[in-house]
Amino acid sequence: MLKISWCKEYKYKLPEGHRFPMEKYELIPEQLLYEGTINKQNLYRPAVCLEKDVLAIHTNSYWQKIKTGQLSYKEERKIGFPQSTAFTKRSLLISQGTVENALFAQKHGVAINVAGGTHHAYANSGEGFCMLNDFAIAARYLLDNQLAKQILIVDLDVHQGNGNAKIFETDNQVYTFSMHGANNYPMHKEVSNLDVPLPDGTDDKSYLNLLDHHLKSLIDELAPDFIFYQAGVDVLATDRLGKLSLSRAGCMQRDKLVLEVCKRNNIPVAISMGGGYSPKLADIIEAHCNTYRQAQEIYF
Repeated sequence: MLKISWCKEYKYKLPEGHRFPMEKYELIPEQLLYEGTINKQNLYRPAVCLEKDVLAIHTNSYWQKIKTGQLSYKEERKIGFPQSTAFTKRSLLISQGTVENALFAQKHGVAINVAGGTHHAYANSGEGFCMLNDFAIAARYLLDNQLAKQILIVDLDVHQGNGNAKIFETDNQVYTFSMHGANNYPMHKEVSNLDVPLPDGTDDKSYLNLLDHHLKSLIDELAPDFIFYQAGVDVLATDRLGKLSLSRAGCMQRDKLVLEVCKRNNIPVAISMGGGYSPKLADIIEAHCNTYRQAQEIYF
């Protein structure tokens, strides 16, 4: 069964005028349930991430600021969301959702977090709508509990996974692969194990050919026993923060390519949804829902 981490706290109430599409966290499961792609048994509520698992990645000084609401105005602005107890709880739920999804993926082959992919969070700071790094926390959990030996992060959000790259820069057990817009945020990029910066306007054919080549080469080279997949849909041509030109069909083909490679090689994959900022909410929802549809079709 496809297990999907979701809870109502994923849809966080933002101040008036904030343009982040929080509605998607409610509408994605609603659409999937309505069309019959999933049923209520597919959805589960994650627990709250344990402090020890947060501290396995994030510094104690940063965590204490979060925990006590003592982030500075500058730190809060860098994250992009207002600091609150509710937002901290949301971040902990998302992180634990990805930890639990990793365990479900080892059992069922694939699992999906409706939120997550908070790849801009560093060990000692947050930015770009990311307070805690869910992939990093979950990867460290698997390694520390001897549940994986070689992890591959496949980050296909339009923005480079700078937090992932920095956190794991000296860790040979976690390989970071980021395929992103060369001229997109963040302007200062970290160095991933493999960065594939894409020129503005990259289309479906060019994107998919590059992805197919690099992903298959990495599987052969690394022989990973677990994959975390960041499936952001801000690669769409319609995205207001992205500069690539993928169609919705191309974005779906991207998901299909990644999932088929994982299944063919018997590598469990935990997916977090990442970004998506098209002006029309329907474009975001449909592109995200395609990821779930592909997972159901390929695995179940």
